Amino acid sequence: MIGTVLCYVLLPAARLVRALRDAFFTCRKNVLLAKSTPTQIEGAFAATRGRLVPEEQEALLQQWLEEGAANLPARESAPAVATGSVTLTSDWLEGSELLMSRLSDLSSAPEVIQCAGQQLTELNALASAELQDHGVTELKKLPAKEPVAVAGSAPWAAVVPQMDHLIAGCATIDVEVPNEDPAVLAWGLARDAEAGPTEPSAWPVPATVQFCPLQTEVPYHEILWREWEDLSVQPCVLEQVSKNTPLFEFRVMSYNILAQDLVEQGLDLYLHCHPDILSWNYRLPNLLQEIQHWDPDVLCLQEVQENHYWEQLEPTFKEMGFACVYKRRTGTKTDGCAVCYKHSRFQLISLSPIEYFRPGLDVLDRDNVGVVLLLQPLLPKGLELKAVSPLCVANTHVLFNPRRGDIKLAQMALLLAEIDKIARTTDGSYCPVILCGDLNSVPDSPLYKFIRNGELSYHGMPAWKVSGQEDFSEKYYSRKLLAPLWPSSLGVTDRCQYVTLCQPKKLDRRKYSRDFLLQFRFCDVACERPQQLVLLEGVTDAKPDRPAHWPKPAALVKDPDPQPFIPRSSGVIQHGLNLTSVYSHFLPQRGRPEVTTMPMGLGATVDYIFYSAEPVKNGNKGGRRLYQDGALKLLGRLSLLSEDVLLLANGLPNPFCSSDHLCLLASFGLEISSLREG
Repeated sequence: MIGTVLCYVLLPAARLVRALRDAFFTCRKNVLLAKSTPTQIEGAFAATRGRLVPEEQEALLQQWLEEGAANLPARESAPAVATGSVTLTSDWLEGSELLMSRLSDLSSAPEVIQCAGQQLTELNALASAELQDHGVTELKKLPAKEPVAVAGSAPWAAVVPQMDHLIAGCATIDVEVPNEDPAVLAWGLARDAEAGPTEPSAWPVPATVQFCPLQTEVPYHEILWREWEDLSVQPCVLEQVSKNTPLFEFRVMSYNILAQDLVEQGLDLYLHCHPDILSWNYRLPNLLQEIQHWDPDVLCLQEVQENHYWEQLEPTFKEMGFACVYKRRTGTKTDGCAVCYKHSRFQLISLSPIEYFRPGLDVLDRDNVGVVLLLQPLLPKGLELKAVSPLCVANTHVLFNPRRGDIKLAQMALLLAEIDKIARTTDGSYCPVILCGDLNSVPDSPLYKFIRNGELSYHGMPAWKVSGQEDFSEKYYSRKLLAPLWPSSLGVTDRCQYVTLCQPKKLDRRKYSRDFLLQFRFCDVACERPQQLVLLEGVTDAKPDRPAHWPKPAALVKDPDPQPFIPRSSGVIQHGLNLTSVYSHFLPQRGRPEVTTMPMGLGATVDYIFYSAEPVKNGNKGGRRLYQDGALKLLGRLSLLSEDVLLLANGLPNPFCSSDHLCLLASFGLEISSLREG
């Protein structure tokens, strides 16, 4: 917003503008770096609403008089131009209003009223030599302990760098300074109340001027604003609308909410954060507020701490209309995955929690977990004669370790096998699938391509390359993936299906029927006598003759195989779920990649929402399978942010976003058919 600074100056216009710019930048930085406890934040911010703190203003003025006016150089002075008053009225947006207000509303909320003052162009007159002593004379007349009248709601001292001059004149300059989050303001207030002004020195203010404090805020609501992208105008969706085909619309959110135990175990990852915003008491209301605002129908959470889930999250979600399922990680880990769904919109058909830890298997020796649900959408009244397909929802958090891509692939294979079991219908097809989670793999990595393209040749691949998180190519030794990736005792095929569920296409037919085997009685190989066969007269000396009615070898019937045979030692894994990503992983308007997290200040995408789609015939672009929406249609999504934008907000987490991940949100439409068609 536009703030007005009133002061006495002894500088030419150009130097003054540069000094003010440096002052505003340093002021903003100092406020961000201020520290205090949660109790001080609440108390300090509440105490400053609508009233003044004369003691601070008095100390500020006294310090300036002692340090500044006594050392004022007589060679540089300027006349004091007409004083003016500034009144700032700003109603802080709190709660959900601050978190999710639109930019147009925010820009019009603060109201700035500027009274009499000089224009910027009049600064050239400040260098007039004939009035050099006027400024010094005026300063000596200032009373030592007269409080400064402040118009506004937050009295704090702006801070500037040490300079080789002092500012002692009066001018009016409009400077654009963004809004501040109340919590950030409170840090500065509490810190100043304890320690007082420190270097750099406080901004000098004449007692005869009503001082408007500088709004040195980080506008989190503007920097981190995320647009809703309406994808319902896509041709495939418009075609459905034109056919008057109704859709069952619902929203899905995937969110890694950062378990508090993991925060305390890895504080080195959050050195850029003030300890107060890392506390669970601060983060929990922010997380719940964000979830409540976007109002998803299906909520997939990762890094959910067990005691927080049972004591706080589940009771709150139940009040919000959710039915919840939770699976804690195995071993000594205290967090896990949760899936919540609105019981007014879905009914649970089946539930399958997954533990990836398998004793005795090096490739599955970690404690990660997943959850797979089969939900039946509940149609509203008036659609009793309609039918809608069940929906399979999966949620997981894959191992982080960038060097162990073999474990990541094995965990994903187990999850896909469970989805295959839950989502498979009686006719061998699949109901729509939505796969959410923190996969700890970047876009276009081998693991990502495996999920999206349905196939991966992994034999000989360095294990670190699977996720693409880090580059260990310069390491002298790196683990290589060898086939088979997991032993047959796991009971999972290379097509990511359970062996016990891999039935022949025709259940009433053996793999090799008697009729199929009998046709080889008179084939060429059967009619030739092996050379090493012991010759026994009347036994092994006979050569069968092919009957005239017997078909020739070329016409022998082949046993149908519905799936291509892939040997276990081939080093190729596959799945047949046809999944594509909700997000494109690139922001064309900014020319930068999307990010969902910022570990150590480096942006990356590791969180995903995949959904079922139909492959385009002959659609393969550069090894990337092309899809189009089928029965499950993507209607919209919440845009992600780029790394440079998150850096402006001091990374993740921050006072606005209380997790080190961004939430993912998508809107889907599921085709509703009549019972006759079904």
